[in-house]
Amino acid sequence: MSASSTSTSTVWLGADRRIHMQEVGLRDGLQMEKAFVPTDDKIALCNALSAAGLSKIEVTSFTSPTAIPALKDAEIVMREITRRPGTVYTALVPNLRGAERAIESRTDELNLVMSVSATHNLANLRMTLEQSFQALAQVVALAQGAKVAVNVSLSCVFGCPMEGDVPQADVFAWVQRFVDLGVRGITLCDTTGMAYPTQVHQLTSAARARWLGVEFTLHFHNTRGMGLANVLAAIGAGADRFDASLGGLGGCPYAPGASGNVCSEEIVHALALMGYDTGVDLVQLVAAAQQLPALIGHDIPSQIVKAGPRLALHPVPADFEAIRERALSR
Repeated sequence: MSASSTSTSTVWLGADRRIHMQEVGLRDGLQMEKAFVPTDDKIALCNALSAAGLSKIEVTSFTSPTAIPALKDAEIVMREITRRPGTVYTALVPNLRGAERAIESRTDELNLVMSVSATHNLANLRMTLEQSFQALAQVVALAQGAKVAVNVSLSCVFGCPMEGDVPQADVFAWVQRFVDLGVRGITLCDTTGMAYPTQVHQLTSAARARWLGVEFTLHFHNTRGMGLANVLAAIGAGADRFDASLGGLGGCPYAPGASGNVCSEEIVHALALMGYDTGVDLVQLVAAAQQLPALIGHDIPSQIVKAGPRLALHPVPADFEAIRERALSR
């Protein structure tokens, strides 16, 4: 796509431009929940998301069941979902053993995670940055040998709640190291909701210009109410792939007050009104989100579930005719 068609002056007119929506709620959302969602319900929810037309679904995480008991059924879920042609089914893997489990379960893509903030990486993953990179490099080699795709998600790209801003040069140095390993999928993550539109546009533009062969995904949280604005800023910079979470589930244990990821149905709703083609059926997506409160035992952030789409009309007041008569009699 030409630079002129992706400039900020045209971001408001989608003109059927394709935006790929990638669902992370089954992993990034459910891992934060206290209630264990039954395996059959996870499978049904994934199938509903597939039917809605998501480009990619992060189904689960092949992490130690002790570390994340909410996703202890990873193998069963990944093996028993109904796979829709055209949808990529990915999973987070933390190490070689997790990668082996994911590959054995027919996972389409392995999603690897490390932070670009040394403090956050140590607090979250209990490793230095170099230790994380060396461990993930082994996973990349394993995946390449098995001919399984790899995506690397870099956390805290837009800021760390313990260090503050992370220099763009540091972020890009880590991108380059993974590109040198042959990785062609990189997610730039606003892990703790610190990103703002000007920053997003600048960094996204620079990354896309530097690595033309890399498929970049943007991953935003709505912690400070700038989620949709950041999505639009990234679109204005040429991005076309976004992570989002059904119902707006998610969060971060190292960001006090952090809310969930940007909400899938809210983003799809907004982009559809602006003329973008997400390939997602909003009615089916909202229906899937409406199941969440019963599954997790509490309300969800989604404003679309609460208020409905923009043209969800409501009946007039019961005494409307009497109101009309009084008005006309004046």
